[in-house]
Amino acid sequence: MNMRITDSYIEKLPGTSFQHDVWRALLRIPRGEVRTYKQLAEMAGHANAIRAVANAVGKNPLPPTIPCHRVIRSNGALGGYSGPGGIATKIKLLHDEGIDIKHTA
Repeated sequence: MNMRITDSYIEKLPGTSFQHDVWRALLRIPRGEVRTYKQLAEMAGHANAIRAVANAVGKNPLPPTIPCHRVIRSNGALGGYSGPGGIATKIKLLHDEGIDIKHTA
């Protein structure tokens, strides 16, 4: 089931306004594409808070519906995945979207 998440739905999720900004930005990453944590920070309007943005990604309450698996490190490494199955699930989700990324630490 592919659930359509709206801004008003995001606002109802438990979390801070900062986290909501990040989760809304995640929704704007198109299927089949990735963004870096730095790019996501810029998209969320918090360009100088890259680490805090990464932490907010990790607090995503609805992976993969809110597609945090589409965020990678600036060096091309996968980073983490807090959803069920961890990194193996992130790799599978990206592969299913046509993205092949070699897993590096």
